Amino acid sequence: MISRVYLENARHFDSVEIVACADLIREKAEERAAEFGVKACEVDELLESPDIDLVINLTVPQAHAPINIKALEEGKHVYSEKPLAVTPEDARKVLELARSKGLRVGCAPDTFMGGALQTCLKAINDGLIGTPIGASAFHVSIGPDTFHPSPDFFFQPGGGPLFDMGVYYLTALVALLGPIESVSAFARITFPERFAVSTGKNIRVETPTFFSGSIRFAQGAICTMLSSFDLKGGTAHPPLEIYGSEGTLRGPNPTTFQGPVMIRSNFSSEWREIPIRHSFIGTKNYRGIGVGEMARAILTGREHRASGELAFHVLETMHGFLVSSERNAAYTLTSTCEKPAHLPEGLAEYAFDGNGGIFPE
Repeated sequence: MISRVYLENARHFDSVEIVACADLIREKAEERAAEFGVKACEVDELLESPDIDLVINLTVPQAHAPINIKALEEGKHVYSEKPLAVTPEDARKVLELARSKGLRVGCAPDTFMGGALQTCLKAINDGLIGTPIGASAFHVSIGPDTFHPSPDFFFQPGGGPLFDMGVYYLTALVALLGPIESVSAFARITFPERFAVSTGKNIRVETPTFFSGSIRFAQGAICTMLSSFDLKGGTAHPPLEIYGSEGTLRGPNPTTFQGPVMIRSNFSSEWREIPIRHSFIGTKNYRGIGVGEMARAILTGREHRASGELAFHVLETMHGFLVSSERNAAYTLTSTCEKPAHLPEGLAEYAFDGNGGIFPE
């Protein structure tokens, strides 16, 4: 489902050349290969190929860790769709293996590198709302059983609204406010069975589909978060707001790259829009920019932004939501990460640094 946009965007990066694709269903790989002029092959053939430096892993969540580990064992960098693994234990194995081999791990989502969220980050860094003291993040929908051609995995462990969509919100929050210290949450399976419109079959639900939680960030801010596949009526609440000592910042839907970004100062009744001067903005789907940015970072010897450490921290946070709900107690995170570096303003489309995409000698 997501491979087409990755392949399309990869054409625009001077740091990436897609050479092959694979799928358990060979016909699917051949279809994409013909569409984009690359080689179709078996999964093991792709992972073992000496001509491939980096593997983009777009499998279902349960396959993320095994494929990531296999690719690393073959000496390849890995960029994985979210989540990095179903469990923190498996994700830790991925990161430890990568470190032992001197390889890179990257992971979606990369929407935090979009122009709108980068504008939010700059506004916070510039002190436009003072010191961040709180936040809210709301994702509600009726669920992928209503539209996805193969929705079963969304209702198995590693799926659910938090791991599928809430991960965008949590990644954006960490990118804006830094690492998380602890979480407290309640979760439930609202409907034990869901009807898949595309297949005409019922799906047994094996993971919570409604989460309500609180997040304490290491720098002190406290966030309220809601993530659900159960709300047919939707919500009028903004998807993302950051509350500061000097004002409020209203961000975009973290699953997209478009704005607007709004700000309201203390004691003012008026919202004003902040101009967006960053790349990757608008209705276009830029998913896959994390791959291009990671590849460029490897070539130029700097840290990449959609890092494995960031993905692990977000995964542990989601795991913490589940543990907190099961134990009826707060969960303290064991991991941390760095806030990803801010992207410069005014870059050319598909560029990540100030030299316009030209590699240094």
